[in-house]
Amino acid sequence: HQKILFPCLKKIQKISNKHKPWIETEYQGIVMENDNTVLLNPPLFALDKDAPLHYAGEICGFRVHNGPSGSGSVQFEAVVLDRSTGEGLVRSKEPLDCESQREHSFTIQAYDCGEGPDGVNSKKSHKATVHVRVNDVNEFSPVFVERRYEASVPEGRLFDRIVRVEALDADCSPQYSQICFYDIITPNVPFAIDNDGNIKNTEPLDSKRERVYTFWVTAFDCGKNRAQADAQVVVTVKPSCKPGWIGWTKRVEYTPGSGSIPLFPSLHLETCEETVWNIQATVELQTGHIGKGCDRDSYSDRSVRRLCGAVRGEVDLLPPPSPAANWTSALPTLPSSDSSLVFSFNGSNHVAVVPDSVVSALTGDHFTLQLWMRRGGANIQPAATQTRGNRKEEETIVCSTVKNDDSFSHYSLSVHGCRLSLFYWPDVSAARPVKFLWKLEQVCDSEWHHLSLSVQFPSVTLYVDGVTFDPALIHDNGAIPNPAARQRMFIGACWGENLYVGGYHGLLSGVTVRPGSVEPHSVVECLYACREGLDFGDLETLGSGMKVHVNPSQSVLVLEGDDIESFNRAVQQVTYRNSLRFATPGVRPLKLTTSLRCFNEESCLSLKQLEGYLVVLQPDAPQISLSGVGPHLARPAPEFEGSRGVPLFPELRIVCSLSHAVNTAAQGMEGGALMSDAVAHTLDGCEVQPLGEELNPEREELLVDMDVVRERGLEIINTTAYIAITGAESISVYEDVLRSVRYRLAKGSARFERRFRLSCSEMNGRYTSNELTLEVNFLHSLDSLYHPSHLLASQQQFLHPSHHAGELSGHTLPNPHRNSVVPGAATVIIMVCVGFLVVMVILGVFRIRSIHRRGEGARGGAKEGSSQWDDSALTIIINPMESYESRMGISADTEAEGEEDEEGAESPDDTSDDQRIIIKKEGRDGNARRY
Repeated sequence: HQKILFPCLKKIQKISNKHKPWIETEYQGIVMENDNTVLLNPPLFALDKDAPLHYAGEICGFRVHNGPSGSGSVQFEAVVLDRSTGEGLVRSKEPLDCESQREHSFTIQAYDCGEGPDGVNSKKSHKATVHVRVNDVNEFSPVFVERRYEASVPEGRLFDRIVRVEALDADCSPQYSQICFYDIITPNVPFAIDNDGNIKNTEPLDSKRERVYTFWVTAFDCGKNRAQADAQVVVTVKPSCKPGWIGWTKRVEYTPGSGSIPLFPSLHLETCEETVWNIQATVELQTGHIGKGCDRDSYSDRSVRRLCGAVRGEVDLLPPPSPAANWTSALPTLPSSDSSLVFSFNGSNHVAVVPDSVVSALTGDHFTLQLWMRRGGANIQPAATQTRGNRKEEETIVCSTVKNDDSFSHYSLSVHGCRLSLFYWPDVSAARPVKFLWKLEQVCDSEWHHLSLSVQFPSVTLYVDGVTFDPALIHDNGAIPNPAARQRMFIGACWGENLYVGGYHGLLSGVTVRPGSVEPHSVVECLYACREGLDFGDLETLGSGMKVHVNPSQSVLVLEGDDIESFNRAVQQVTYRNSLRFATPGVRPLKLTTSLRCFNEESCLSLKQLEGYLVVLQPDAPQISLSGVGPHLARPAPEFEGSRGVPLFPELRIVCSLSHAVNTAAQGMEGGALMSDAVAHTLDGCEVQPLGEELNPEREELLVDMDVVRERGLEIINTTAYIAITGAESISVYEDVLRSVRYRLAKGSARFERRFRLSCSEMNGRYTSNELTLEVNFLHSLDSLYHPSHLLASQQQFLHPSHHAGELSGHTLPNPHRNSVVPGAATVIIMVCVGFLVVMVILGVFRIRSIHRRGEGARGGAKEGSSQWDDSALTIIINPMESYESRMGISADTEAEGEEDEEGAESPDDTSDDQRIIIKKEGRDGNARRY
């Protein structure tokens, strides 16, 4: 019966697992922090309609899947407590932390035992979502934000709040993370603290009785945990109130590379309970010592244009005087601390006439005119002389007439009082003239200002110090004389009837014109952008009713508000910012002017102006190191006579380093100070100079890869005295250009050596590199040396490359040349040298014996222990190698040595490279003597 019954039952079970298990669609769970058992609501039960069948109606397990957070299957698991009832339990694999993650979500799925003990054809339920919240445990204690709180109050008054202390709790729940109350644990102090941490005095304080109060406070969270460490409170009692600024520091020091520093970290305004409804403070930082406006990394205007990414093609209308640009040679110049050339105009005869060859490249009605301007010249006049009452004529800065195809256009930029005007005439023979007018205080304030005028007629855009100003258009129908129909341009005046009219009185610098499309706004802003100035630390900390304004040059900052406490916090956020790698050291005068308005204007406070100064310390100089080039470069002469010559610095390496920490935050980066020697640098010039006599253009020359130079936009001056490469560019670019410098000799040049010196600099020569000296040696074969045209050279130098190439350390020698010395000639030379050597040895021995005999005759019967020479210890050392740098002067050197006095010492000027015979004799006293 069993054999028949059990197979039948198995067959019934296989066909009876028809239903999937069923569970709830969503569960809410709670688990205590640092525990792992999850309490679910509703409880976890899985039901199967196949019950009570064995296996098919039983729940074999639960599976956990990832939820939205993606971590449920890793942190949680579900187990079956009873297969028949389907009861389950959810638990975490390890204790949970509320502070790291408070909520967990995942899905769970039940599956039955299938059709037999092997779980074949088991069915799964749908997936249910489980949300688990981790309940907090009060495991953390409060921690004070600061360990020490300081405040100062005037004597004789009661205050609602002197200082506020604050503590934080790291627990995740509001119950345990909130601070319920604070307590002063120091007894017998006249202070009280509320539950928010505000401390007030319970009685008027007297500075004569107690000047400084020091006490301790603690904090408790709502779980009654006490703070880990108590906080110290120091209250200073000030004598009778005096209105004004408290905490003013006259001298502020700035270390280059520090980024931004607060100027007034402890400054606050004391009004002595005077009701003030408006406060205005003006902070002024004078940077006029820098030159034009503010510190711009001490680069020239041309270098700044390259660094700002300006479009190339600008024409310098006021270039430095030179033979190629002589129209500025008659203009007086003034020194400038920012490495640019400043020209002075006196309003009469100081005029620059730009030649036609330059003007012809400036055609078209699309161009950008940029310049630096300062009204008044060297002797600056007060701004009052440039007011409306001044009826002087217009002063012309630029006056230009250019030819456009078959017509002529004319424009002139002028100033009159506090107005700037652009007079534009697109066609002097047909079109109607238009005047663009701007009213600007910058024109008449006797300060340096940067003007950028982008003309895309009929559209004109003016940028003054990087700020856009809209013009007022005037169609000028007055009696204006037609400009002469000829191409000409003047700087500092305009040409009238046989004389200059409208002369400009002031200073100009960096006057450039770029024809074509106008300059982008971002480039104009970069050209004017100040690298140092005033700034505000965090605008989000400004209280309600507070306003802050900074002028474009960042030399004036204005704060305005109506709340004393908010105003004091705002003043402490005023910072000095300097993003230069190598800030210009010096003193920056600093002023703080305060204006108060009270309800009672008659008794309102009046505060005097505060004056101080900011001192920028001397920055650490960068070390610009040139290396990778040996002190000697030796090559066969025919290589130098090739069409391309020989590269002088093929393996040049340029490294710039600093010895101090560089603040990357000051360079627009995050991360604080970076301790590194490698800093991004920009070189602005390198020079290769032949030492000794200048290059002979008929026999030798220095070549440079002009394609690389032009591609990088660098400038080069190649003369017989030096090669100068200028322009602000990266180190890698200068390495590429200098590695392409080659030296070439003309055919048949009988040179044997030439020395060159290489040096580089950055920031217009402010920091220079080491001077790298290279000696170039030209190796000649005997065939060329014994040629009649090289007879003299053959008497000066001899070198066999195949024998000496491995012995000349520090030199670069080629493989043996095919024109090396033939064996027959070498044999003759060796025989001559050996014969000469034998003669010199015989002469040396004869001279030594002669000296020895004279010594014995003079001393007579001297004792045996006296200092005499023993001929048996005679040693002859011959230096068989002569440096290829020396000349063939063996006979002269030997004869000179033979004529020396017998007691004389070796001359300090003699070198081991000279070919000579050294005779060493050891005496009986053990001392050696050389001859």
